[in-house]
Amino acid sequence: MSFSNISFILHKPQLSENIGACARAIKNFNFNKLIIVKPKPIFPNDKILATSVGAKEIIKNSKVYEDLESIVNKFDYLIATTSRFRNKNLKHFRLNDLNNIDFSKKIGFLFGSEASGLSNNEISYANCIMQISTNPEFKSLNLSHSVIIIAQVVANLIELKKSKYSKSKKVKSASKKSIHSMVNFCIRNLEKRNFFKPIEKKPIMLENLRSIFYKMELSEKETRILSSVIAILSRKKVD
Repeated sequence: MSFSNISFILHKPQLSENIGACARAIKNFNFNKLIIVKPKPIFPNDKILATSVGAKEIIKNSKVYEDLESIVNKFDYLIATTSRFRNKNLKHFRLNDLNNIDFSKKIGFLFGSEASGLSNNEISYANCIMQISTNPEFKSLNLSHSVIIIAQVVANLIELKKSKYSKSKKVKSASKKSIHSMVNFCIRNLEKRNFFKPIEKKPIMLENLRSIFYKMELSEKETRILSSVIAILSRKKVD
């Protein structure tokens, strides 16, 4: 297990102070990977650096992306955080469920913007969603507070976890990159067959399709088999 396998992803953060505070929060627990997706303020800026205090190097080393699609394949497991229940057929985690995560894999924790959190479309890229238990009458947490709570729990698990998975070493879990490629391959072939009808329902159909594949814990072999199945089914019928 390694702290360097863990990334904290801020999706469309709106306040410079929160970005800086998040960098400071993850450094408190020995993490150093902060990813920023389409930030509202100019990144970096003086206010971000000032509020990061002793974590300026994390800000300077952070990578900025224009969309979530660009980073999905960088992780083996993506966990989306949310303060509200989602009526989605996804695993719903609490903090104590993190004990079941294999932190030797590349793990990403995804946080939504301060104003609106994560949309269902953005959550569809994740393997699971997670809530931090709070007062049910006041669920809203500051972005940096959410980050520091999860960072503290994960740090303890990495340091204290003693039991190892008994899964056969011959079974290699599929990387997020492999699954992402398979999903896009499937979507391209479905588009050729005009599957997405009516067109106005295409966004929600894509959202549901991604959710089906991303929540599955596939092996590399299973991913290759599914890709082959999709390729065979996409061929023109030969009489």
